[in-house]
Amino acid sequence: MTELDAFRAEKDEFFGSHPQSPLTREQKKQFHGLKYFPENDALRFEALVEEFPIKEGFDMQTSTGGVQHYEKFGRFSFPVEGQTVELTIYRSEHEFFLPFVDSLSGTETYPAGRYLEPDPLPGGRFFIDFNLAYNPYCAYNEMWSCPITPAENRLKAAIRAGEKLFHE
Repeated sequence: MTELDAFRAEKDEFFGSHPQSPLTREQKKQFHGLKYFPENDALRFEALVEEFPIKEGFDMQTSTGGVQHYEKFGRFSFPVEGQTVELTIYRSEHEFFLPFVDSLSGTETYPAGRYLEPDPLPGGRFFIDFNLAYNPYCAYNEMWSCPITPAENRLKAAIRAGEKLFHE
């Protein structure tokens, strides 16, 4: 079992049985695990992030009509499906945040996007692992409020890594 397989098994266990799972009691009765893309080594990399010189505040809309405050931290680019794409990393008080929507949105992935918390490294670099891309809790039930991916992080390319669309 790979480290990613172990992580996914632990997550499935949490979703299926933990009281803080985003699933409702009824959903847990039918839950047999999340669906994932196969591990994709090409979508696990270190990226040099071009940090924005001025940290602009940004209010990200949420699925329930509220806002969550972030600052735009920086942008990075990477190759996927023969093209170079760019994404913006945001920062909150507690972490770095990378919401994104890809071309599979609404068919194979959650329509409002998936999330990552990239790990900062020395020298303006971040470790990005799209195999860890996950659906926000609002993908499982409407009780949750989740940030909506900004337009600048909507890709025309497919990110074939991480969680797939949740089906009950």
